Amino acid sequence: MRLFAAVLPPADAVAELGSAVGGLRERPGAERGLRWTDPSGWHFTLAFYGEVAEDVVPELSRRLERSARRTGPFPLSLRGGGRFGGRALWVGAAGEVRTLRLLAERAGAAGRRAGVVREEHRGYRAHLTLARASGDVDLTPYVASLDRFAGRTWTVADLCLVRSRLPASGVPGERPRYEVLQRWPLRGGG
Repeated sequence: MRLFAAVLPPADAVAELGSAVGGLRERPGAERGLRWTDPSGWHFTLAFYGEVAEDVVPELSRRLERSARRTGPFPLSLRGGGRFGGRALWVGAAGEVRTLRLLAERAGAAGRRAGVVREEHRGYRAHLTLARASGDVDLTPYVASLDRFAGRTWTVADLCLVRSRLPASGVPGERPRYEVLQRWPLRGGG
């Protein structure tokens, strides 16, 4: 199974961001040069595990549950924007980003201790991917528009283990589907 750990923004925060993204999608060339992610799948990836054997999932789940128990609920909001080179457009986070980063470190450690081998370990950058470029697209005006975006604050209350199902049909525009396999409440026990 292709898995990752994530924080999911609540529906009203997604709707708020969706309104802002709607304006971006109306820009000339936005639909031709960018593949927009579906709001139903918007999330902050904490740790990407890739393909995980089914017999490893119970141990990974136990360790993620422990990570959630050790982390307390915290405030977060969607704010600002950025890009990864010319290939991805994202919205960032504000609030207790340090706690989000700590939760990401714990989720990564949970995977390593469960035996999930990750090819590389990069420093965590809180972001929610909005679009991927499919060619030579100047993301600068999109980032400039997102710089003014400041969503409402919500409380991150749980950690999710999500399964990603990649498109298999080859139909243009088809997107990955995400399924929350498990959700653990943040409890803040140390």
